[in-house]
Amino acid sequence: MKLQSFPDYKFVEGGVCAARGFRANGVCCGLRHQALPTDGISEQNLAANAAAHDDSAPKKNDLAMIVADRKCAAAAVYTQNKVKGAPILVTKEHLKDGYAKAVIVNSVNANTCNADGEKKARAMCALAAQALNISKEDVIVASTGVIGQILPIEPIANAIPELVDGLSARGNTEAMHAIMTTDTHEKEIAVSFRAGKKICRLGGMLKGSGMIHPNMATTLTFLTTDCAISPEMLQMALSDVVRVTLNRVSVDGDQSTNDMVCILASGLADNTQITCENQDYAAFRGALYTVMLNLARMCAADGEGATKLIECVVSGADSEDIAETVAKSVIESSLFKAAMFGADANWGRIACAMGYADCDFDISKVSVDLASEKGRIAVARNGFGVPFSEEEAKEILLEDEIQVLICLNSGDASAIAWGCDLTYDYVKINGDYRS
Repeated sequence: MKLQSFPDYKFVEGGVCAARGFRANGVCCGLRHQALPTDGISEQNLAANAAAHDDSAPKKNDLAMIVADRKCAAAAVYTQNKVKGAPILVTKEHLKDGYAKAVIVNSVNANTCNADGEKKARAMCALAAQALNISKEDVIVASTGVIGQILPIEPIANAIPELVDGLSARGNTEAMHAIMTTDTHEKEIAVSFRAGKKICRLGGMLKGSGMIHPNMATTLTFLTTDCAISPEMLQMALSDVVRVTLNRVSVDGDQSTNDMVCILASGLADNTQITCENQDYAAFRGALYTVMLNLARMCAADGEGATKLIECVVSGADSEDIAETVAKSVIESSLFKAAMFGADANWGRIACAMGYADCDFDISKVSVDLASEKGRIAVARNGFGVPFSEEEAKEILLEDEIQVLICLNSGDASAIAWGCDLTYDYVKINGDYRS
Protein backbone atom coordinates (compact mmCIF):
# COMPACT_ATOMS: atom_id res chain seq x y z
CA MET A 1 0.00 0.00 0.00
CA LYS A 2 1.31 3.42 -0.95
CA LEU A 3 1.69 5.95 1.86
CA GLN A 4 -0.09 9.28 1.49
CA SER A 5 2.42 12.08 2.08
CA PHE A 6 2.28 15.85 2.55
CA PRO A 7 5.12 18.38 2.03
CA ASP A 8 5.53 19.54 5.65
CA TYR A 9 5.72 16.04 7.14
CA LYS A 10 8.61 13.63 6.75
CA PHE A 11 8.22 9.91 7.44
CA VAL A 12 10.60 8.57 10.08
CA GLU A 13 11.21 5.18 11.67
CA GLY A 14 10.13 4.10 15.10
CA GLY A 15 6.33 4.00 15.30
CA VAL A 16 5.29 4.71 18.90
CA CYS A 17 8.96 5.03 19.87
CA ALA A 18 9.80 7.69 17.26
CA ALA A 19 8.97 10.58 19.60
CA ARG A 20 11.40 11.52 22.36
CA GLY A 21 10.77 9.99 25.76
CA PHE A 22 8.94 6.78 24.86
CA ARG A 23 9.87 3.12 25.22
CA ALA A 24 7.87 0.02 24.35
CA ASN A 25 7.98 -3.75 24.44
CA GLY A 26 5.89 -6.80 23.71
CA VAL A 27 6.12 -10.37 25.03
CA CYS A 28 4.26 -13.65 24.87
CA CYS A 29 2.66 -14.20 28.26
CA GLY A 30 0.72 -17.26 27.15
CA LEU A 31 -2.87 -16.06 26.78
CA ARG A 32 -4.78 -18.50 24.61
CA HIS A 33 -8.31 -18.96 23.36
CA GLN A 34 -10.32 -21.19 25.64
CA ALA A 35 -11.18 -24.61 24.26
CA LEU A 36 -14.39 -24.78 22.24
CA PRO A 37 -17.16 -27.27 23.08
CA THR A 38 -16.89 -30.30 20.78
CA ASP A 39 -20.56 -31.10 20.16
CA GLY A 40 -21.61 -30.43 16.58
CA ILE A 41 -18.20 -29.10 15.47
CA SER A 42 -16.65 -30.43 12.27
CA GLU A 43 -13.50 -32.53 12.37
CA GLN A 44 -11.68 -29.74 10.54
CA ASN A 45 -12.57 -27.18 13.21
CA LEU A 46 -11.75 -29.62 15.99
CA ALA A 47 -8.30 -30.07 14.47
CA ALA A 48 -7.83 -26.30 14.18
CA ASN A 49 -8.92 -25.83 17.80
CA ALA A 50 -6.49 -28.49 18.97
CA ALA A 51 -3.68 -26.78 17.08
CA ALA A 52 -4.54 -23.46 18.73
CA HIS A 53 -3.99 -25.08 22.13
CA ASP A 54 -0.85 -26.98 21.16
CA ASP A 55 2.00 -25.88 23.45
CA SER A 56 4.49 -26.69 20.67
CA ALA A 57 2.89 -24.14 18.32
CA PRO A 58 4.90 -20.98 17.52
CA LYS A 59 4.53 -18.32 20.20
CA LYS A 60 3.15 -14.88 19.40
CA ASN A 61 3.44 -11.75 21.51
CA ASP A 62 0.17 -11.06 23.33
CA LEU A 63 1.08 -8.41 25.92
CA ALA A 64 2.46 -4.94 25.18
CA MET A 65 3.50 -1.84 27.09
CA ILE A 66 4.30 1.75 26.14
CA VAL A 67 5.95 3.94 28.77
CA ALA A 68 6.85 7.62 28.82
CA ASP A 69 9.83 9.09 30.64
CA ARG A 70 7.59 11.78 32.12
CA LYS A 71 3.90 12.27 32.79
CA CYS A 72 2.16 13.14 29.54
CA ALA A 73 -0.84 15.10 28.41
CA ALA A 74 -3.26 12.44 27.23
CA ALA A 75 -6.48 12.13 25.26
CA ALA A 76 -8.66 9.34 23.92
CA VAL A 77 -11.82 8.50 22.00
CA TYR A 78 -13.84 5.35 22.60
CA THR A 79 -16.32 3.03 20.96
CA GLN A 80 -19.97 4.08 20.94
CA ASN A 81 -21.10 0.46 21.21
CA LYS A 82 -23.47 0.15 24.20
CA VAL A 83 -21.55 -2.96 25.22
CA LYS A 84 -18.13 -1.70 26.28
CA GLY A 85 -15.08 -3.69 27.26
CA ALA A 86 -14.00 -3.33 30.90
CA PRO A 87 -10.69 -1.67 29.90
CA ILE A 88 -12.66 1.18 28.27
CA LEU A 89 -14.46 1.92 31.53
CA VAL A 90 -11.24 1.91 33.56
CA THR A 91 -9.28 4.01 31.07
CA LYS A 92 -12.05 6.64 30.97
CA GLU A 93 -11.69 7.03 34.74
CA HIS A 94 -7.91 7.27 34.57
CA LEU A 95 -7.94 9.95 31.87
CA LYS A 96 -10.37 12.31 33.60
CA ASP A 97 -7.45 14.53 34.64
CA GLY A 98 -5.99 14.57 31.10
CA TYR A 99 -2.69 12.88 31.98
CA ALA A 100 -1.10 9.44 31.80
CA LYS A 101 2.34 7.84 31.70
CA ALA A 102 1.95 4.25 30.48
CA VAL A 103 -0.18 1.91 28.38
CA ILE A 104 -0.66 -1.82 28.95
CA VAL A 105 -2.59 -3.85 26.39
CA ASN A 106 -3.24 -7.52 25.71
CA SER A 107 -4.57 -9.39 22.70
CA VAL A 108 -6.36 -12.79 22.48
CA ASN A 109 -8.96 -11.89 25.14
CA ALA A 110 -11.15 -8.74 24.98
CA ASN A 111 -12.07 -8.79 28.70
CA THR A 112 -15.62 -7.86 27.74
CA CYS A 113 -18.96 -9.08 29.14
CA ASN A 114 -17.23 -10.61 32.17
CA ALA A 115 -18.48 -10.12 35.75
CA ASP A 116 -14.90 -9.63 36.93
CA GLY A 117 -13.83 -7.55 33.91
CA GLU A 118 -13.22 -4.24 35.65
CA LYS A 119 -11.42 -5.99 38.49
CA LYS A 120 -9.06 -7.61 35.98
CA ALA A 121 -8.53 -4.34 34.07
CA ARG A 122 -7.69 -2.53 37.31
CA ALA A 123 -5.35 -5.38 38.23
CA MET A 124 -3.49 -4.93 34.95
CA CYS A 125 -3.05 -1.23 35.74
CA ALA A 126 -1.89 -1.98 39.28
CA LEU A 127 0.63 -4.57 38.07
CA ALA A 128 2.07 -2.17 35.51
CA ALA A 129 2.14 0.72 37.99
CA GLN A 130 3.93 -1.31 40.64
CA ALA A 131 6.59 -2.47 38.19
CA LEU A 132 7.10 1.06 36.84
CA ASN A 133 6.84 2.78 40.24
CA ILE A 134 4.04 5.09 39.09
CA SER A 135 0.43 5.67 40.09
CA LYS A 136 -2.06 3.13 38.75
CA GLU A 137 -4.28 6.06 37.72
CA ASP A 138 -1.56 7.04 35.23
CA VAL A 139 -1.96 3.75 33.32
CA ILE A 140 -4.13 3.31 30.24
CA VAL A 141 -5.38 -0.27 29.81
CA ALA A 142 -6.74 -1.93 26.67
CA SER A 143 -7.66 -5.43 25.54
CA THR A 144 -8.62 -7.04 22.23
CA GLY A 145 -9.67 -10.51 21.23
CA VAL A 146 -12.54 -12.87 21.98
CA ILE A 147 -15.55 -11.41 23.81
CA GLY A 148 -17.19 -13.16 26.75
CA GLN A 149 -14.28 -15.28 27.97
CA ILE A 150 -12.77 -14.76 31.42
CA LEU A 151 -9.37 -13.05 31.24
CA PRO A 152 -6.77 -15.00 33.25
CA ILE A 153 -4.64 -12.47 35.15
CA GLU A 154 -1.90 -14.91 36.21
CA PRO A 155 -0.10 -15.10 32.83
CA ILE A 156 -0.11 -11.29 32.65
CA ALA A 157 1.23 -10.93 36.20
CA ASN A 158 3.96 -13.48 35.55
CA ALA A 159 5.09 -11.69 32.36
CA ILE A 160 5.24 -8.14 33.78
CA PRO A 161 8.92 -8.37 34.91
CA GLU A 162 10.05 -9.52 31.44
CA LEU A 163 7.84 -6.92 29.77
CA VAL A 164 9.27 -4.06 31.84
CA ASP A 165 12.88 -5.26 31.70
CA GLY A 166 12.70 -5.30 27.90
CA LEU A 167 11.32 -1.78 27.47
CA SER A 168 13.35 -0.04 24.78
CA ALA A 169 13.31 2.95 22.46
CA ARG A 170 13.44 0.30 19.71
CA GLY A 171 10.65 -1.84 21.14
CA ASN A 172 7.88 -0.59 18.87
CA THR A 173 7.89 -3.69 16.65
CA GLU A 174 7.58 -6.11 19.58
CA ALA A 175 4.68 -4.03 20.91
CA MET A 176 3.05 -3.93 17.49
CA HIS A 177 3.16 -7.71 17.20
CA ALA A 178 1.54 -8.09 20.62
CA ILE A 179 -1.64 -6.21 19.71
CA MET A 180 -2.25 -7.99 16.40
CA THR A 181 -5.11 -10.51 16.19
CA THR A 182 -6.31 -11.37 12.68
CA ASP A 183 -4.07 -8.64 11.24
CA THR A 184 -1.77 -9.92 8.50
CA HIS A 185 0.41 -6.80 8.30
CA GLU A 186 2.08 -4.49 10.82
CA LYS A 187 0.43 -1.09 10.92
CA GLU A 188 2.73 1.60 12.29
CA ILE A 189 4.01 4.93 11.05
CA ALA A 190 5.68 8.12 12.31
CA VAL A 191 6.41 11.60 11.00
CA SER A 192 8.54 14.57 11.95
CA PHE A 193 7.26 18.14 11.71
CA ARG A 194 8.07 21.64 12.93
CA ALA A 195 6.26 23.48 15.72
CA GLY A 196 7.75 26.96 15.91
CA LYS A 197 11.52 26.44 15.71
CA LYS A 198 11.46 22.94 17.18
CA ILE A 199 11.39 19.60 15.36
CA CYS A 200 8.69 17.34 16.77
CA ARG A 201 7.74 13.75 16.08
CA LEU A 202 4.44 11.91 16.16
CA GLY A 203 3.95 8.20 15.61
CA GLY A 204 1.51 5.42 16.18
CA MET A 205 0.47 1.82 15.78
CA LEU A 206 -2.90 0.31 15.01
CA LYS A 207 -4.48 -3.10 15.22
CA GLY A 208 -7.57 -3.78 13.22
CA SER A 209 -8.61 -6.17 10.47
CA GLY A 210 -12.15 -7.29 11.32
CA MET A 211 -15.05 -5.94 13.39
CA ILE A 212 -14.28 -2.56 11.86
CA HIS A 213 -17.04 0.01 11.38
CA PRO A 214 -16.92 3.80 11.75
CA ASN A 215 -18.42 5.25 14.92
CA MET A 216 -16.08 7.37 17.11
CA ALA A 217 -13.16 4.95 16.79
CA THR A 218 -12.73 1.77 14.80
CA THR A 219 -9.81 -0.06 16.30
CA LEU A 220 -7.16 -0.06 18.99
CA THR A 221 -4.76 2.72 18.07
CA PHE A 222 -1.91 4.06 20.21
CA LEU A 223 -0.22 7.36 19.36
CA THR A 224 2.73 9.22 20.91
CA THR A 225 4.29 12.62 20.34
CA ASP A 226 7.04 14.72 21.90
CA CYS A 227 5.20 17.92 20.99
CA ALA A 228 4.22 20.09 23.97
CA ILE A 229 0.45 20.52 23.86
CA SER A 230 -2.20 20.93 26.53
CA PRO A 231 -4.64 18.08 27.26
CA GLU A 232 -7.54 20.21 26.03
CA MET A 233 -5.95 20.93 22.64
CA LEU A 234 -4.75 17.34 22.37
CA GLN A 235 -8.33 16.10 22.84
CA MET A 236 -9.63 18.65 20.33
CA ALA A 237 -7.14 17.55 17.68
CA LEU A 238 -7.69 13.84 18.29
CA SER A 239 -11.49 14.02 18.17
CA ASP A 240 -11.36 16.17 15.04
CA VAL A 241 -8.90 13.94 13.15
CA VAL A 242 -10.58 10.66 14.15
CA ARG A 243 -13.76 12.02 12.58
CA VAL A 244 -12.17 12.34 9.13
CA THR A 245 -9.92 9.27 9.24
CA LEU A 246 -10.74 6.22 11.35
CA ASN A 247 -14.44 7.10 11.49
CA ARG A 248 -14.53 6.77 7.72
CA VAL A 249 -13.25 3.20 7.60
CA SER A 250 -15.47 0.15 7.39
CA VAL A 251 -14.46 -3.46 6.79
CA ASP A 252 -17.55 -5.45 7.75
CA GLY A 253 -20.11 -3.19 9.42
CA ASP A 254 -19.49 -4.63 12.89
CA GLN A 255 -18.59 -2.07 15.55
CA SER A 256 -16.24 -3.36 18.23
CA THR A 257 -16.91 -3.27 21.98
CA ASN A 258 -13.27 -2.42 22.70
CA ASP A 259 -12.43 0.34 20.22
CA MET A 260 -10.15 3.02 21.58
CA VAL A 261 -7.69 5.56 20.21
CA CYS A 262 -5.36 7.23 22.70
CA ILE A 263 -2.46 9.64 22.44
CA LEU A 264 0.31 10.64 24.86
CA ALA A 265 2.29 13.89 24.50
CA SER A 266 5.59 14.05 26.39
CA GLY A 267 6.49 17.66 25.53
CA LEU A 268 10.17 16.71 25.21
CA ALA A 269 10.52 18.54 21.89
CA ASP A 270 10.59 21.70 24.05
CA ASN A 271 8.39 23.71 21.72
CA THR A 272 6.22 26.42 23.19
CA GLN A 273 3.23 24.56 24.57
CA ILE A 274 0.22 24.62 22.26
CA THR A 275 -2.74 25.98 24.21
CA CYS A 276 -4.89 27.50 21.46
CA GLU A 277 -5.69 27.17 17.76
CA ASN A 278 -2.61 28.85 16.32
CA GLN A 279 -0.08 28.03 13.60
CA ASP A 280 1.64 25.41 15.77
CA TYR A 281 -1.70 23.74 16.45
CA ALA A 282 -2.34 23.54 12.71
CA ALA A 283 1.09 21.94 12.24
CA PHE A 284 0.37 19.42 14.99
CA ARG A 285 -3.06 18.59 13.63
CA GLY A 286 -1.52 18.10 10.20
CA ALA A 287 0.97 15.60 11.63
CA LEU A 288 -1.79 13.76 13.44
CA TYR A 289 -3.86 13.69 10.25
CA THR A 290 -0.93 12.33 8.21
CA VAL A 291 -0.35 9.50 10.68
CA MET A 292 -4.00 8.61 11.19
CA LEU A 293 -4.89 8.85 7.50
CA ASN A 294 -2.23 6.29 6.67
CA LEU A 295 -3.19 4.05 9.59
CA ALA A 296 -6.82 4.21 8.41
CA ARG A 297 -5.80 3.16 4.91
CA MET A 298 -3.64 0.35 6.31
CA CYS A 299 -6.60 -0.85 8.36
CA ALA A 300 -8.94 -0.95 5.36
CA ALA A 301 -6.35 -2.58 3.12
CA ASP A 302 -5.79 -5.35 5.68
CA GLY A 303 -9.49 -6.09 6.18
CA GLU A 304 -10.09 -9.74 6.98
CA GLY A 305 -9.73 -11.72 3.76
CA ALA A 306 -9.40 -8.54 1.69
CA THR A 307 -7.49 -8.35 -1.57
CA LYS A 308 -8.16 -4.68 -2.38
CA LEU A 309 -8.20 -1.28 -0.70
CA ILE A 310 -11.23 0.72 -1.87
CA GLU A 311 -11.25 4.50 -1.59
CA CYS A 312 -14.55 6.26 -2.25
CA VAL A 313 -14.17 9.97 -2.99
CA VAL A 314 -17.38 11.99 -3.05
CA SER A 315 -17.13 15.57 -4.34
CA GLY A 316 -19.55 18.29 -5.42
CA ALA A 317 -21.79 17.90 -2.37
CA ASP A 318 -23.89 20.56 -0.64
CA SER A 319 -22.14 19.74 2.65
CA GLU A 320 -19.35 17.58 4.04
CA ASP A 321 -21.93 15.56 5.99
CA ILE A 322 -23.73 14.61 2.77
CA ALA A 323 -20.46 13.69 1.05
CA GLU A 324 -19.39 11.59 4.05
CA THR A 325 -22.75 9.82 4.31
CA VAL A 326 -22.72 8.86 0.63
CA ALA A 327 -19.09 7.70 0.71
CA LYS A 328 -19.70 5.54 3.78
CA SER A 329 -22.84 4.05 2.31
CA VAL A 330 -20.95 2.89 -0.76
CA ILE A 331 -17.94 1.36 1.01
CA GLU A 332 -20.24 -0.41 3.51
CA SER A 333 -22.33 -2.14 0.82
CA SER A 334 -21.75 -5.90 0.82
CA LEU A 335 -22.99 -6.20 -2.76
CA PHE A 336 -20.61 -3.49 -3.94
CA LYS A 337 -17.71 -5.01 -1.98
CA ALA A 338 -18.38 -8.41 -3.54
CA ALA A 339 -18.44 -6.85 -7.01
CA MET A 340 -15.03 -5.29 -6.37
CA PHE A 341 -13.67 -8.71 -5.35
CA GLY A 342 -14.83 -10.00 -8.73
CA ALA A 343 -13.49 -6.93 -10.58
CA ASP A 344 -17.04 -6.41 -11.83
CA ALA A 345 -17.83 -2.82 -12.87
CA ASN A 346 -21.47 -3.19 -11.78
CA TRP A 347 -22.03 0.49 -11.10
CA GLY A 348 -25.69 -0.18 -10.31
CA ARG A 349 -24.57 -1.45 -6.92
CA ILE A 350 -22.92 1.92 -6.31
CA ALA A 351 -26.12 3.72 -7.28
CA CYS A 352 -28.15 1.42 -5.02
CA ALA A 353 -25.90 2.11 -2.01
CA MET A 354 -26.05 5.85 -2.69
CA GLY A 355 -29.84 5.63 -2.88
CA TYR A 356 -30.30 4.35 0.66
CA ALA A 357 -27.80 6.79 2.17
CA ASP A 358 -29.51 8.87 4.87
CA CYS A 359 -29.16 12.23 3.12
CA ASP A 360 -30.62 14.24 0.25
CA PHE A 361 -29.03 14.73 -3.17
CA ASP A 362 -30.18 14.83 -6.79
CA ILE A 363 -29.39 11.51 -8.46
CA SER A 364 -29.99 13.08 -11.89
CA LYS A 365 -26.81 15.15 -11.41
CA VAL A 366 -24.52 12.31 -10.30
CA SER A 367 -21.47 11.10 -12.20
CA VAL A 368 -19.39 8.02 -11.30
CA ASP A 369 -15.89 6.98 -12.42
CA LEU A 370 -13.76 4.00 -11.45
CA ALA A 371 -9.98 4.38 -11.26
CA SER A 372 -6.69 2.70 -10.33
CA GLU A 373 -3.09 2.79 -11.49
CA LYS A 374 -4.33 1.17 -14.71
CA GLY A 375 -6.46 4.18 -15.61
CA ARG A 376 -9.85 5.79 -15.14
CA ILE A 377 -13.18 5.01 -16.75
CA ALA A 378 -16.57 6.76 -16.67
CA VAL A 379 -19.49 4.46 -15.83
CA ALA A 380 -22.30 6.97 -15.14
CA ARG A 381 -23.26 10.51 -16.06
CA ASN A 382 -26.31 12.52 -14.98
CA GLY A 383 -27.56 9.56 -12.98
CA PHE A 384 -27.54 7.15 -15.91
CA GLY A 385 -25.09 4.53 -17.09
CA VAL A 386 -22.87 5.32 -20.06
CA PRO A 387 -21.28 2.89 -22.53
CA PHE A 388 -17.84 1.66 -21.42
CA SER A 389 -15.45 -1.16 -22.16
CA GLU A 390 -16.01 -4.03 -19.72
CA GLU A 391 -12.51 -5.31 -20.52
CA GLU A 392 -10.91 -1.97 -19.69
CA ALA A 393 -12.98 -1.66 -16.52
CA LYS A 394 -11.98 -5.14 -15.36
CA GLU A 395 -8.29 -4.33 -15.90
CA ILE A 396 -8.71 -1.21 -13.75
CA LEU A 397 -10.51 -3.15 -11.00
CA LEU A 398 -7.97 -5.98 -10.85
CA GLU A 399 -5.51 -3.62 -9.09
CA ASP A 400 -5.07 -3.81 -5.31
CA GLU A 401 -5.99 -0.13 -4.79
CA ILE A 402 -9.22 1.11 -6.37
CA GLN A 403 -10.94 4.49 -6.34
CA VAL A 404 -14.66 5.11 -6.74
CA LEU A 405 -15.02 8.74 -7.79
CA ILE A 406 -18.50 10.17 -7.30
CA CYS A 407 -19.45 13.75 -8.11
CA LEU A 408 -22.86 14.98 -6.89
CA ASN A 409 -22.53 18.21 -8.92
CA SER A 410 -24.46 20.20 -6.31
CA GLY A 411 -21.87 22.08 -4.24
CA ASP A 412 -18.23 22.38 -3.18
CA ALA A 413 -17.96 19.91 -0.27
CA SER A 414 -16.18 16.56 -0.39
CA ALA A 415 -15.28 13.55 1.76
CA ILE A 416 -13.37 10.28 1.50
CA ALA A 417 -14.15 6.87 3.02
CA TRP A 418 -12.11 3.67 2.92
CA GLY A 419 -13.10 0.02 2.76
CA CYS A 420 -12.14 -3.25 1.14
CA ASP A 421 -13.59 -6.02 -0.97
CA LEU A 422 -15.61 -8.91 0.47
CA THR A 423 -14.07 -12.31 -0.20
CA TYR A 424 -14.58 -15.99 0.58
CA ASP A 425 -11.79 -15.76 3.14
CA TYR A 426 -13.73 -13.30 5.31
CA VAL A 427 -16.25 -16.04 6.12
CA LYS A 428 -13.51 -18.63 6.65
CA ILE A 429 -11.63 -16.39 9.09
CA ASN A 430 -14.71 -15.54 11.14
CA GLY A 431 -16.15 -19.03 11.03
CA ASP A 432 -13.01 -20.23 12.84
CA TYR A 433 -12.23 -17.07 14.86
CA ARG A 434 -12.25 -18.64 18.33
CA SER A 435 -10.08 -21.51 17.19
